[in-house]
Amino acid sequence: MTAAIDENTSLKSRWNMLAMIALTGCVFVAMPQMCMPVLFKEISTDLGLDLVQVGIIWGMIPFSGMFVILLGGFLSDRFGTRRVLIVGCFLTGLSGILRGMSDSFFTLSATMFLFGLLQIITSPALIRASTIWFSGKHLGLANGVLSMSMGLGFLLSSMISATVLSPLLGGWRNVLIAYGVASIVISILWYFARNDPRHGDSGAENEASLPFKETLLRVIKIKRIWILGSVVMWQIGCVQGMLGYLPIYLRDMGWNAATADGAMATFHGLSTLFTVPIVLLSDKLGSRKKMLFVTTLMTAVGVGILALGSGDNVWVAMVVADIVRDGFMALQMTMLLETKEIGTRYAGTAIGLIHTISRVGEIVSPPVGNSFADIDPRIPFVFWSGMAVIAIIGFTFLKDSRNN
Repeated sequence: MTAAIDENTSLKSRWNMLAMIALTGCVFVAMPQMCMPVLFKEISTDLGLDLVQVGIIWGMIPFSGMFVILLGGFLSDRFGTRRVLIVGCFLTGLSGILRGMSDSFFTLSATMFLFGLLQIITSPALIRASTIWFSGKHLGLANGVLSMSMGLGFLLSSMISATVLSPLLGGWRNVLIAYGVASIVISILWYFARNDPRHGDSGAENEASLPFKETLLRVIKIKRIWILGSVVMWQIGCVQGMLGYLPIYLRDMGWNAATADGAMATFHGLSTLFTVPIVLLSDKLGSRKKMLFVTTLMTAVGVGILALGSGDNVWVAMVVADIVRDGFMALQMTMLLETKEIGTRYAGTAIGLIHTISRVGEIVSPPVGNSFADIDPRIPFVFWSGMAVIAIIGFTFLKDSRNN
């Protein structure tokens, strides 16, 4: 009887923790990021920014991540997910508030860099939390829920940040401040959350934890991480560039703000709905690689369709590309964590390394893609679609999860 009670309590604790992880993904990671594209028109008018400057600002978050995400992964391995999330969410919230106080291209770039630095150093701990609390057949589902929560955050942020929150709160500055306060609230919630079910609030087997250099040397020798990281780099670069440019493109093509933001909301909404089904389908097929290939192909086609015009083609592109974005993220996380050499002990560092690699695409993609708009506003979509095609080629070098 006691064992049954303990098992039920443990199961309830796991699902409560998954809800906490999902809330963090939505409010801490997704919404403060995706408010920027829909606010860029207002910000660029207020600060006098051109498209390249907008692209640079949008690329500041992944750029800052290049310097710290690997360290963030190691910190979550060494000190535990809960501790990193408490401190990281609080400091990120403060930096988010500073974004709202920016008054020029340089100050907004600097505060976006600081915001990205702190948010990204914290993010591996969130992914590691799902790995610790869920394993085996439940790991893919947990990562799917995490990705779905981020998709929900992207959806809500796209829908309300510019057309609801900005008029309600008195402009884009107060919207950014509000998101900063929300991150601080998430930090407080993590303070009262339960510890790691296996190792308390410490990293995995803390007494046997290796120094950063030795941990990194073990992880960087895993060839699979470099191949998967390269694929993710081209795929995420494609999506990141397109998301930052599309709201401005649609407005410049004559769409009103509500309709343009509605297109973005459609993107995130469809992506959110299909995340878990995509993960479950990969479980049924027994192949993460096949589903990742299909999702990347659909992204390339969907973004390419955007180059055909700004009418009904936009909605067609949304349907083709939207339903797979968050599913791709959940699958690549699961595929990484299923690599036998990683396990829970090196999960944070491995996540940090693969995201360090992928950040290159996110940094370069927005400003380079936006620069092509001077030639023709549709050419950036051709460029970003080409990035997804390169990711497809990368799958020929990647073995499936059960064959690594």
